[in-house]
Amino acid sequence: MTAISDRSPTALDVYHRLKADIIRGFYAPQEKLLMSRLKARYDTGVGPLREALTRLIGERLVTGISQRGYRVAPMSIAELEAIYDARAQLEGLLIRLAIERGDDEWEATVLARTHTLAKVTRVQDADEMLERWDTRHQALHDAMVAGCGCLPLLQSRAALFDQAQRYRHLWLRQTVFSEQALAEKQREHQALLDTILARDASAASLLMREHLMTPVPITRERLQEQGWV
Repeated sequence: MTAISDRSPTALDVYHRLKADIIRGFYAPQEKLLMSRLKARYDTGVGPLREALTRLIGERLVTGISQRGYRVAPMSIAELEAIYDARAQLEGLLIRLAIERGDDEWEATVLARTHTLAKVTRVQDADEMLERWDTRHQALHDAMVAGCGCLPLLQSRAALFDQAQRYRHLWLRQTVFSEQALAEKQREHQALLDTILARDASAASLLMREHLMTPVPITRERLQEQGWV
């Protein structure tokens, strides 16, 4: 008799694992997601898989094929540029509002997050290095805009971030393992911090928009190298 595990994966478990695999490129854009392969990889049945796939369709990471299953959503340079343009414009607005509305506690949090990101040191495991830097990087950007005090705008920001994740991962792998690229990111973050501490909303908004657009050329090259566009 086959041993039964103590806990079978839930649809939410499967969703998180499948989403992570898609973001990290384990499945290529437009690759057909065969149910037999998914069942084996995620150790689950058709029900949880269909629930997870339906959720990922809503997030535009998967497409449904009428009566023929599912595919990973395509990627394109046009989508890359549109998503990043939207993110840059929104982030520029949010940092402006945060400077106008944020208090001393907000300012102190931004300062602390900048320091924490700058203290990331290299570790032997590449995935751990990427995860550590990106977690602290996201925490810094979250702190920078948190002072805006506008939940609907922050929710729109989160939705755009989700749409950008596959593209971001390509950029991250190119950036986190380059001393030169990391040093440039640190200079950009310090420049942003300086404008925040000076309460210069116009300068911060411009710098933020420029900062958010820097991954686009790198990501475009990676997409072309992978043959995904």
